[in-house]
Amino acid sequence: MSKINIIGVYSDEDVFADAVQKIKDSGIVIKNVFMPFPVHRVFHILGLETRLPVMTFIYGVIGVGITFAFLFWTSVVNYPLKFGGKPLNSLSFIIIMFVMTIFVATLLTFMTFFIRQKIGPGKKAVMIDPRSIDDKFLIVIGKDPSMKKEEIDRITSLIKQTGAEEINERPEPEDFKEEND
Repeated sequence: MSKINIIGVYSDEDVFADAVQKIKDSGIVIKNVFMPFPVHRVFHILGLETRLPVMTFIYGVIGVGITFAFLFWTSVVNYPLKFGGKPLNSLSFIIIMFVMTIFVATLLTFMTFFIRQKIGPGKKAVMIDPRSIDDKFLIVIGKDPSMKKEEIDRITSLIKQTGAEEINERPEPEDFKEEND
């Protein structure tokens, strides 16, 4: 049996953010939200946080450490050259360290994101509503098979009261085939 979701579709980001707040305050569990662009207010309302910036910082520290070790080894230990009277261990390669830090941090952050989201080359995008990447905001609430009709009616009426343009019931994206297959 496939899982069914109740989906509220919104056009305005402020109405959407207010709706998320009202639905959460009423005790209804929001399964997911989909937005064409980040609405940070919604992230704060739902308490969603990411550790990706911390990982990026760690990757940057690793990048600067490895780059400094490599440049120090090549310039001082392996092939020392004295030119212009500068000491062998001067930081004449600070620009290279800066650029490599940015490169390593960016590359490893992208790899972490793709691995964490389980996406990669050739994976087909599965969306609950394709309009969510264009101009619509979606609130997805899981519909449990044990829910009574009164509870479902309360959820749909609350979604309608918060300014939803339409309310749909759809199965999980993994449970149905796309129309363009």
